[in-house]
Amino acid sequence: MAAPSFQPTPLDFERVTRAREAQVIARPSLSYWQDAWIRLKANGRALISLYLVLGIALFTLAGPLVWRVDPAAQDLDQVSRPPGFGQSAHVAAPYTPWSPPSVRPVPGPSAGLDATGEIRIVGEATTQAVRLAWAPVPGALGYEIYRNIFQPTGSNDLGIPLGETWSGGDVGFEDRLDLQPIGYYYSIVAVSVDGDTSGFLTFEVQPELVITARDALARGLVQDASQVQPDMEIPLPAHPLGTDYLGRDLLARLMHGARVSLFIGIVAPFLYVMFGTMYGGFAGYLGGMSDQLMMRFADFVVALPFLLFMILFRIAFGIGPGESGIGPMLIALVVLGWPATARLVRGQILQMREEGYIQAAKLLGANSNYVILRHMIPNTMGVILVTITFAVPSAIFTEAFLSFIGMGVAPPTPSWGSMCNEGLKTMLNHPHELIFPAAFISVTVLAFNLLGDGLRDALDARMRARE
Repeated sequence: MAAPSFQPTPLDFERVTRAREAQVIARPSLSYWQDAWIRLKANGRALISLYLVLGIALFTLAGPLVWRVDPAAQDLDQVSRPPGFGQSAHVAAPYTPWSPPSVRPVPGPSAGLDATGEIRIVGEATTQAVRLAWAPVPGALGYEIYRNIFQPTGSNDLGIPLGETWSGGDVGFEDRLDLQPIGYYYSIVAVSVDGDTSGFLTFEVQPELVITARDALARGLVQDASQVQPDMEIPLPAHPLGTDYLGRDLLARLMHGARVSLFIGIVAPFLYVMFGTMYGGFAGYLGGMSDQLMMRFADFVVALPFLLFMILFRIAFGIGPGESGIGPMLIALVVLGWPATARLVRGQILQMREEGYIQAAKLLGANSNYVILRHMIPNTMGVILVTITFAVPSAIFTEAFLSFIGMGVAPPTPSWGSMCNEGLKTMLNHPHELIFPAAFISVTVLAFNLLGDGLRDALDARMRARE
């Protein structure tokens, strides 16, 4: 049977007039970094961490330009002040010496000696001086005076001993020891001839914050001392975060201390991550015996003790006790911190060197340096950025630890670690001196860790493929 023949007609050659639907691109073409930024913005924790990091950078760089307070300026009248605003002091007359009242000793039995029956304040209780007087106790050879910021519950928690009166007739005492406008509990203990101290009496005093006209002029609080009137209120400098044990402003010290902590925390990781990237890149590309020798050297560096090298670098730089060791700390971090990055980049290069575009570059005559620097290293930038963000908090914590134990930044140069070390000494009575620098360290380390976790998810091509 013969196949039917096809006879074309003019209709078969007519032009098609029906419009075809054009393909519409659902989303614009995005680059690798644009797509990574979109994915990072979708991660709420990472975005908040990024804003925190930017806020800390702004606090560090622009903060001292706004809050122009010398971090080393000491104000002994504002020692360990709590956070607050708007404190003012009354103008008081210059200090004049005072002689405590004296009476003839009252005879009496020495056994079962009781505390004094009456304590009174002589004059006004101010931060300039607190003057106490009490009634004599029969049979007392002398008196012991104690001060506490908490109300005593027994003879074992009377506070710090301020002094003793053994003249036999003095029944008064003047306290000028670092007085603050807070409540104090003064305890007077009568001592008999045989040393019996069976009782005590406590009296609460709230000193008023005062300042003399001369001190106000010397501190720049007033321009002309002749315009200062008695009982006039003079505003004192504000300390939003309080002061430390030497009266230095904590906010100013946190700003300048952030420069030291973040300088070490960012510069050191940047340097050793860059070196580790180049080292691991060449080791992975060369392969063979060269790769083995280079990585065995990296294993040797990993085994070196950091603290020992830190001490050796301090000795080599001639840095003695009590001096800041920023240089040795930076060098120790760079010299001993690169092997982890080198291992990570080497693993990426070993997977990448068999890719088609690498082989094509070699066939076109590209040398090893060009292939590594132009093709391989740029394709590991995601891993490098994530490594840096995880290395920064580790370096900040290392600096804080070394400064805390006295091997890093030494006073008066502020750093968050050294401020924690200073605040630990007054933690019980003035916790703000430890809480604020410790909070800045914790928030910074947490922000960089969460940001690194978000960057890892945003730059991971395998996660985009699963989506």
